[in-house]
Amino acid sequence: MAPATRRDTPPTRKPPVRHASGLRGFWGSTVGKKTVMAVSGLIMLGYLVAHMIGNLKIFFGTDEFNGYAHWLRTMGDPVLHYEWALWLVRVLLLAAVIGHGAAAYQLSRRDLGARPQKYVHRRRRASYATRTMRWGGVILALFIVWHLLDLTTLTVNGNAQHGKPYENVVATFSTWYGNAIYIVAMLAVGLHVRHGFWSAAQTLGVGSATRERVLRTLADLLALVLTVGFLSVPVAVMTGLVG
Repeated sequence: MAPATRRDTPPTRKPPVRHASGLRGFWGSTVGKKTVMAVSGLIMLGYLVAHMIGNLKIFFGTDEFNGYAHWLRTMGDPVLHYEWALWLVRVLLLAAVIGHGAAAYQLSRRDLGARPQKYVHRRRRASYATRTMRWGGVILALFIVWHLLDLTTLTVNGNAQHGKPYENVVATFSTWYGNAIYIVAMLAVGLHVRHGFWSAAQTLGVGSATRERVLRTLADLLALVLTVGFLSVPVAVMTGLVG
């Protein structure tokens, strides 16, 4: 009697890998996270430029600066109620900060996971700004919390007076720690903007070599103007030009 033959079983087919689509797929991709970082970074950059210009009004006197602070709360009047526009800006900025931070953290973890072992030969291939982007982001996140407690809620500003923003700014920069925290944070802003603007341009598409040079120059110029503009206020208070 002939032995029974065993049928060859067909190879097991692995189910096809399905990639998430839509917003979930976009966020899950490296390109999506970099795009979120670029767009949210540009939103925050626009806010920094506007905020710096507003800060410089302190050089025009108490009435000018306090009037500017009052206008921020009445933007959109009479269509919008008191502080509605300001809160819309705050919500947009909060969303940009959260998106920027989450994308940066996840990209950092993904980068470390792709190369778990350290390089044998250590070489500084990036600029100082590039190497300090992560620490700069942490410094800025902590500064935002301090800045809100200092000049918005007035929690940590011992000499603050409600309804007197000019006097509160002077009070902040009349202390050594207020100046130290602000100066360190603004130097971090300059480095972060310099590298971040260029990274955003690369993510969104730089284009020609000529455009690349223009954007690099613009990144340096923006970083310099923002740093000098923001630091001019505490320096003016310290030197007695504003007070």
